[in-house]
Amino acid sequence: MLPKPRADLKPNTADFERFPLVKPTGFREYDARWLFPEEINLMGLNAVGLGMATLFDRRGVKKRIVVGHDYRSYSGAVKQALMTGLLAGGFEVHDIGLALSPMAYYAQFALDVEGVAMVTASHNDNGWTGIKMGLDRPLTFGPDEMSELKAIVLDGTYDAPGGGKYIFVEDMARRYLTMLTDRPKLTRPLKVVAACGNGTAGAFAPQVLEAVGCEVVPLNADLDYAFPNHNPNPEDLAMLHAIADEVKRTGADVGLAFDGDGDRCGVVDNEGHEIFADKVGVMLARDISNLHKDAKFVADVKSTGLFMTDPVLNANGATTTYWKTGHSYIKRFSHETKALVGFEKSGHFFFNPPLGRGYDDGIIAALAVCDMLDRNPDKSMADLKNDLPRTWQSPTMSPKCGDEVKYGVVDRMVAHYQAKADAGEKIAGQSVRELITVNGVRIVLEDGTWGLVRASSNKPELVIVVESPTSEANMRAIFADIDSELQKEPEVGAYNQKI
Repeated sequence: MLPKPRADLKPNTADFERFPLVKPTGFREYDARWLFPEEINLMGLNAVGLGMATLFDRRGVKKRIVVGHDYRSYSGAVKQALMTGLLAGGFEVHDIGLALSPMAYYAQFALDVEGVAMVTASHNDNGWTGIKMGLDRPLTFGPDEMSELKAIVLDGTYDAPGGGKYIFVEDMARRYLTMLTDRPKLTRPLKVVAACGNGTAGAFAPQVLEAVGCEVVPLNADLDYAFPNHNPNPEDLAMLHAIADEVKRTGADVGLAFDGDGDRCGVVDNEGHEIFADKVGVMLARDISNLHKDAKFVADVKSTGLFMTDPVLNANGATTTYWKTGHSYIKRFSHETKALVGFEKSGHFFFNPPLGRGYDDGIIAALAVCDMLDRNPDKSMADLKNDLPRTWQSPTMSPKCGDEVKYGVVDRMVAHYQAKADAGEKIAGQSVRELITVNGVRIVLEDGTWGLVRASSNKPELVIVVESPTSEANMRAIFADIDSELQKEPEVGAYNQKI
């Protein structure tokens, strides 16, 4: 039997070769991330595979699983070690080889398989590895599953009954590409910069965009796990600036940025300006709600208030519900509420039937942007962006706050604003229209100005975002009110930045 994992092992020691190493902090709210091999070794990955088998048994889910890996020098070895544990735990393993995360999610449907374990560190620096997991397509693990898996693995309460079966699926990449391109070609000629940051998307995204009729300008689309230019992260300014330069150099209609495992998409307009993902979401929601009357959308609580106030969305009968930040939360809530699309400010977009299967796929999001441009032949990407009502929005501000105290601080902020709203008191000179408390507190004032306070899911920080559709002064007023309350909390430290 595999020994219980330890967290104190060091590489280049005898015990490192004898025992599994699994650092507890690698288990996050909805996936796992470790530095390899400093925080998890190959035997530790065996333990994670065995732990997944135990979790599937406890949940009564048939042990059949899709496994793929991203393009990093060690991802193949990490996947092999994980599969050793899965097979020892009795899984039927369908190995799809080099893959994007959405390709693995698609394979669950194509192969009629319950589970997924995608070896990827997404956009993290080279040296990181991780696993995105699920047992109920199209959903991925949330906090309940991750907490249970963590306990099983760290306590060593797994078994190795054997009886596993290995199947290599050699044609899944072709099937995935066929699925994406089995659609009408674009009628509008579009020149598109496809930026992949030397990540795995370079093997897929340019091909798809070219097949649907785009003139593709590839940017860092050759696979290189050293990430020599910048990390493949659509929120990384180095990546966005590189795209902007290439868009202006080539006269492209749009720049599309894909992260390391291809489940996110970022957008740069034809003038070289990045468009934050929540504003892209509003633009797509406008386009989609023109085709689907009374469409329902979901957006995370960090997203722009335009989902509520935009006159085009309101005229189309579209409604949006704000939900917890985090791709697993938005995916699950969109699925459960049968929303047409879920939008997550980091760039995860979830297209549900009839537009998609409910999982996040950066290439599908990119195609939706191209379709929007195709349906608006007389407008540029910048025109569509500028058609949105103006808002004044802060960057994401992150004051330091310890992991052990941050949730208590947020609870007190929720109670403070709930009491003021219940008493009919004004905040920043306005009445309160609504308090959204699914993830911290989002205070919405009468003119649509709003401010958010929540605890970061994976850092010892709070998250503060404010926005006003009416004026910069109102944006600053709601921030001043929030900040004055936070200053009363001695656990809250310095901001990364302020407006």
